[in-house]
Amino acid sequence: MGGQRTPPPPSSSSSSSSSWFSHFCSSALRTKPINSPLDTILVSRNSTDALVRRLGLLDLILLGVGASIGAGIFVVTGTVARDAGPGVTFSFILAGLSCVLNALCYAELASRLPAVVGGAYLYAYSAFNELTAFLVFGQLMIDYHIGAASIARSLASYVVTILEMFPVFKDNIPSWIGHGGEEFFGGTLSINLLAPFLLALLTVILCLGVGESSIVNSFMTVLKVIIVIIVIFVGAFEVDVSNWSPFAPHGVKEILTGATVVFFAYVGFDAVANSAEESRRPQACSVDLRDLPLGIIGSLVICIALYIGVCLVLTGMVPYYLLGEDAPLAEAFTSKGLKYVSILISIGAVAGLTTTLLVGLYVQSRLYLGLGRDGLLPSLFSKVHPTRHTPIHSQVWVGIVAGTLGGLFNVHVLSHILSVGALAGNEFLKFHARCHCGLYAPDIVLDWLQTGYSVVSACVLALRWKDKTASQFSSRWTSAWREGVLCIVTVACCGFAAGLFYRFSASFIFLAMAVVIAILATAALCCRQTYTNPPGFSCPGVPIVPAVCVFFNMFLFAQLHHEAWVRFVVLSIIMVAIYAFYGQYHAKPGSDESIIYQRAPTEATR
Repeated sequence: MGGQRTPPPPSSSSSSSSSWFSHFCSSALRTKPINSPLDTILVSRNSTDALVRRLGLLDLILLGVGASIGAGIFVVTGTVARDAGPGVTFSFILAGLSCVLNALCYAELASRLPAVVGGAYLYAYSAFNELTAFLVFGQLMIDYHIGAASIARSLASYVVTILEMFPVFKDNIPSWIGHGGEEFFGGTLSINLLAPFLLALLTVILCLGVGESSIVNSFMTVLKVIIVIIVIFVGAFEVDVSNWSPFAPHGVKEILTGATVVFFAYVGFDAVANSAEESRRPQACSVDLRDLPLGIIGSLVICIALYIGVCLVLTGMVPYYLLGEDAPLAEAFTSKGLKYVSILISIGAVAGLTTTLLVGLYVQSRLYLGLGRDGLLPSLFSKVHPTRHTPIHSQVWVGIVAGTLGGLFNVHVLSHILSVGALAGNEFLKFHARCHCGLYAPDIVLDWLQTGYSVVSACVLALRWKDKTASQFSSRWTSAWREGVLCIVTVACCGFAAGLFYRFSASFIFLAMAVVIAILATAALCCRQTYTNPPGFSCPGVPIVPAVCVFFNMFLFAQLHHEAWVRFVVLSIIMVAIYAFYGQYHAKPGSDESIIYQRAPTEATR
């Protein structure tokens, strides 16, 4: 009676809950082992399970350019120039340099990790953990799906506009064919038949094989690049250098603001990283650079040069304050009596939208393929056609999703869902709302862009730490690794805070404090962590370059409308729930029944 009472045994429900949570945590923290250190190829126990390596260096460069240069090159340059003046050239230079830093991080990871599909998802899986990789995939996919639908609607509208140049079609094409017909439910739904048709056509091309789709992308990309060069060349003879004075009429701040806007115009070089499994010479070795690093950086450099050329010509032809808002470049040439150039611009816009859409659909299917192989999605997505060597199930799926969205929702609703152009205080999306020209085309991703690029930059640091201490896994190393992650998170938070202070014109003291704290965190990364130089291509200036990338990317994230932040959080919660009830039980990061990795044969042994 007076003795101590024995506590009741734990209930089966509490025990199972504890076991479930423990399993969730252990699963979420799993990482994907790097099976092959350098110069790897995918080898299949059954050759039909592998993609075919057919993309050379030129194909990869054109892939990156095709994803980056869309209709926006003919619009965003003039739209931003209305605020920044001729100084918009420096806006593109600054944004381009920032993208080069991100590209260096992508190039290192593409060079050192196994040459298989996955891109940023694969990098996060290898450097951090399974849950982080799944979240990266979720954010990327929602942007790609909605982006493809939005681009398809814009492309359909452009195609109809070109057809209406011929008398037989003028005023004879119903609005529901390409421009979007009668709206339902307050404008939320708007039927468009041409957008799903174009998506179906491109899906078929992608299903035929990577060689066939690469030919289409290369042709369309070369066509639009030639048109841009013609625009620059013809416009150069119409330049009045007096229009470049004053060069920064509204001050340096407008140039910096313009840089945050046009940064999105360079998105696309990351698509090259997702083609690793289909690249002939994907990785770097100690004596030469291989195709992936060169493709990533080369495509970005070409885009920077084209954008700068268009900026100089446009602001030299017409005073910045007289530039049109809807189609500034076309209007500038029309004002000079060069109507034929405006027609070329329309053709170039169609070619740009086509390649952007084609590459976007291509990247989506490869990401689904990677998650299907890892078990985070149903195995259906891991199937590869035995003769075409393409992930047909994944490709058809992304085509169906984009076609459904593009056929039912108008471009305004899609852009709103995606939070496209929610850069407060800037003009650059007003064009998109007015004439469906597809400014979104080069800007496939926005909130993914900042967070995803930040994750990739952080992966460079984390993998360098892992390499240094892989054989000395101890509590001391674990503490150092956590400290490094804390420093990266600090830099990211400071970048986001600095972006908010800049956006809302807060006191300079707050902005300076955020920068100083970020500098201190970067100094801690320099002094308290050890790094190795990986074999092959190595990002220079580690850890400073990746830290700068993280800071600036989060600075840009702060410029987005608050709806983008809310969507980011909500989607992350949904992805965690999907992972908790499906992904954690089916994932297989350490092994794959269908593929193995082996060292690539050297040129001498082929």
